[in-house]
Amino acid sequence: MWDLILHDPVAWGSILGIGIMVAMAAYYVYLFIHNTKDDL
Repeated sequence: MWDLILHDPVAWGSILGIGIMVAMAAYYVYLFIHNTKDDL
C-alpha cells in the first residue's frame, strides 16, 4: 500500500496540502494562545 502512495504524485499533493493546512492551523492557534496569554 505504501509503495502505491509513495509513487503517486496525486497522493503526495494531497498529503502536502493536508500537511500545510494542519501546519497553518497549528500556527494560528499558537499565535492566538500566545497573544491571549500576553493580554491576561
